[in-house]
Amino acid sequence: MKILITGTCGFIGFNLAKKFLESNVKFKIIGIDNFDNYYSIKLKKKRLAILKSYKNFKFTKLDIVDKKKTEIFVKKKKFDYVIHLAAQAGVRYSLIDPKKFIDVNLIGYINLLDALVKNKPKKIFYASSSSVYGDNDKFPLKETEKLSPKNIYGVSKKLNEIISKYYSKKYDIKMVGMRFFTIYGEWGRPDMFFLKLFKSAFTNEVFNLNNRGNHFRDFTYIGDIFNLIKNLLKKNTKKHEVYNFSSNNPIDITKIVKWVQKDYKIKIKLRPLQRADIVKTHGSNKKIINITNYKNFMDIRSGFDLTLNWYKEKKIFKY
Repeated sequence: MKILITGTCGFIGFNLAKKFLESNVKFKIIGIDNFDNYYSIKLKKKRLAILKSYKNFKFTKLDIVDKKKTEIFVKKKKFDYVIHLAAQAGVRYSLIDPKKFIDVNLIGYINLLDALVKNKPKKIFYASSSSVYGDNDKFPLKETEKLSPKNIYGVSKKLNEIISKYYSKKYDIKMVGMRFFTIYGEWGRPDMFFLKLFKSAFTNEVFNLNNRGNHFRDFTYIGDIFNLIKNLLKKNTKKHEVYNFSSNNPIDITKIVKWVQKDYKIKIKLRPLQRADIVKTHGSNKKIINITNYKNFMDIRSGFDLTLNWYKEKKIFKY
């Protein structure tokens, strides 16, 4: 079974590729990435080096914004499944450089789809986000709720869903939209909550606690993301379907800060609510449980311990 994973040197892409390669020798993973410098390229190369140790992994450096090169790459290969994760990330960064989000998340995605429809895979998975819901407070949020993104990142993900629905219908391709709710775990992104908090503990760097800590997040462990996707591969999903990938268990982030403070000193700077920030995320996972029957979600305390132990062992604060 041949699977294309775009953004394979990123946090989610790397973990999915590694877990597929570890789980069954029948999986052949083709990875692409453009090594965007949004965060440490050194960390991305470290992830890639790990993946290259598996004989069933092949990698090509590719920027999907380049339409011609994307067409040439896809034309030479036949994929059973595609997991599209290549995107410009960062809610706050979308306020600084919105054009980059349009180029990568929209134009790049369309370039990839245009290439794939000529050699159709069985199913395409693509990354959406809880950001599409905006400040909607009808918790837990169901997939049928109104989408009102409040930043360009969220807008780009909403448009991804609209584009996917169109391509699915026009070209008769099964597509699955994955609305990710704050994914965390080993080999995470340095700009996200967990790793920024851990870095403050190990380097004495000031940790900015936005909205004075008044945030709730539906943290979802990376291992659960893999299990859900693997389960969905051969499920008879509709032509185009969207699912919340969430733990359905939001937590006050100050509780996590206190877990770290038990063993480490942290310099905390309290800040007001930042522009484009969402106060609370909480997604219903009933729909995805109904189709996958997957219920063994990682509890946040156990996931926290696994992530912190990995961070200490690998000395990620150096990246």
